[in-house]
Amino acid sequence: MMADPDPFPDALAADLTMAVGRLLRRLRAEANPSELNLSQMGALARLEQGGPMTTADLARAELMKPQSMGAILASLEQEGLIERQPHPTDRRQVYFVLTEAGAAVRTRHRAAKRDWLVRALAELDPDARRTLAAAIPIIQQVGET
Repeated sequence: MMADPDPFPDALAADLTMAVGRLLRRLRAEANPSELNLSQMGALARLEQGGPMTTADLARAELMKPQSMGAILASLEQEGLIERQPHPTDRRQVYFVLTEAGAAVRTRHRAAKRDWLVRALAELDPDARRTLAAAIPIIQQVGET
C-alpha cells in the first residue's frame, strides 16, 4: 500500500504494475478449467474475437514466430478445439476456426474468471468496492493512452 497521498508517477507505475500483474496471475490460476496453457488460451481467444485466421495472422497477433504458433495450433487441433478450413481466395493457405468444443472452452473460461472475481469482490467491504469502481475509468483511460 502507498502512504504517499500524491505518489510520483514512477512509484505509482511500479505499484500498479505489481497489483495488476498479481490480479492477472490469480485470475489465470483460478479460471483455467481446461488446463490449457496461456499461449493456447490466447490463440483460442484470438479466433473467438477475430474469426478465422491463418497461422501467420495468429502469430503476428500473439507476437510469436509462425513455427511456435503452428505447434500451438497443432495441439489445439488434436484436442478438437479448432479445425482447418480452406482459405476463400488462396488455396495455398488454411484458416483455423474454433469448433463447438473450442467455443465451449472459451465460455467456461470466461465464466470461471467472472465467478472467481465476483466472489473476491464480494469479500471486500462496500467502501473498498466503491473505491475500486471509482478507479475503473482511470485505469481504462491509462490503458487507452
